[in-house]
Amino acid sequence: MTASHPRHRRALVVPAGMALATALAFLPNTAATAAPAHQGAASADAASLSYVVNVQGGHGAPAHVKKAIAKAGGTIVASYDKIGVIVVHASNADFAKTIRKVPGVQSAGATRNAPLPSAATTDLGSPKVLSAAEVAEATQEAAAGQDPLQNLQWDLPAIKADKAHEKSLGSPEVTVAVIDTGVDDTHPDIAPNFDRAASVNCVAGKPDTSEGAWRPGAAESPHGTHVAGEIAAAKNGVGMTGVAPGVKVSGIKVSNPDGYFYTEAVVCGFMWAAEHGVDVTNNSYYTDPWYFNCKNDPDQKALVEAVSRATRYAERKGAVNVAAAGNENYDLASDSITDPSSPNDGTPSDREIDPSECLDIPTQLPGVVTVASTGAKGWKSSFSNYGLGVVDIAAPGGDSTALQTPEPPATSGLILGPLPGGRWGYMAGTSMASPHVAGVAALIKSKHPYAPPALVKALLYAQADATACTKPYDIDNDGKADAVCEGPKNRNGFYGWGLADALDAVTR
Repeated sequence: MTASHPRHRRALVVPAGMALATALAFLPNTAATAAPAHQGAASADAASLSYVVNVQGGHGAPAHVKKAIAKAGGTIVASYDKIGVIVVHASNADFAKTIRKVPGVQSAGATRNAPLPSAATTDLGSPKVLSAAEVAEATQEAAAGQDPLQNLQWDLPAIKADKAHEKSLGSPEVTVAVIDTGVDDTHPDIAPNFDRAASVNCVAGKPDTSEGAWRPGAAESPHGTHVAGEIAAAKNGVGMTGVAPGVKVSGIKVSNPDGYFYTEAVVCGFMWAAEHGVDVTNNSYYTDPWYFNCKNDPDQKALVEAVSRATRYAERKGAVNVAAAGNENYDLASDSITDPSSPNDGTPSDREIDPSECLDIPTQLPGVVTVASTGAKGWKSSFSNYGLGVVDIAAPGGDSTALQTPEPPATSGLILGPLPGGRWGYMAGTSMASPHVAGVAALIKSKHPYAPPALVKALLYAQADATACTKPYDIDNDGKADAVCEGPKNRNGFYGWGLADALDAVTR
């Protein structure tokens, strides 16, 4: 099913009561700003592109490959020897074609179409920010033992997180890494649980650990901060409450100032998480510039291989990788999808793709937990991608309030979260569903500290509340089906194994 696709971020900013057709225009793209010095991109030639060169892992880049890279005009930016991924900048238009012929090179491809640094500009879509009056009203109505804004969080009781918190808030020994646009660790809801040692800026494809490098710039998206709070906002008498308010959260910034999540940054992010003891990673994005990466294209094949190696390595080192399914109401199990948006940093055109051969990464990679979104009524969100055998689990990501209205005292069908600068606001998307599952996975890891990723995932699915297909799915009540759900109650295309269950996570 085709839908217009603004850019990559899997979050919808849906003002209360607004229809989906309008809401799709409010994706929070980021305005272009000059790249901060710590990003390192400014050192690249303006005509350069970034590439990944994949060789056999475990032994470092062979000397003859390094020599060939230099001869072809490339400069090595980073080499992830354990997985055999080399990040290269080169201005030679034939670099990838040349380097693929070198013995020992398994694949190579450009990670972008726009020169370094990216030249794209868009407006920043703003979340629906809570006013001081709304904060004050919610605070007055807060029940005993609740954080001031918890009454507005219909999503917590939807997955029994409120009941779970009576048993456990999660362990501070568990860290969830938010691989995203950056996290404002100075926010009062995030600061108590922030893991600085596991935080980094990976935008240039190599780690930058300078102070605050993981934070979003003033003109950059609040997306990562919102996601971090959904996972682990502290239960501290301030603001709202996260799904796992006792665990740690870190920020791994992989989105450049223009809002692009390029392969080299994503690889760096997973590798950093793997080497710094992260237990869960949350990935509410797709890897730019291709929404779907087709393995029959040599460039896209190399990108799939590089990110696949990084996610597999992170899992081998103990991390459960959780990712958002996407916001286009696509059936990811269908034979064909029209992708009108790729490459999103070049000249996109409609292309018919087979989603079993052309992958949304990291979402569709083996081993990654793929999360669909539900609204306040418990139905698949109107925008959420779906697909039998593709979606693993579902969680609240919000929806237009007009389509799925929450029970009072909640007033918005969107998801509340923190915003940079000590504010709070509403957003919606599978971007918001994924962190709910990441939070539940963190609670499972807290309950079973020695459980490997495979067991954490098995418990996550076994404890999910089986949810039958919504049939017919006519969410806007116009007499026409908006999507078709396939599969039984305990494993179907809309909800996977079911709705994530935080209470079971801390009691079973």
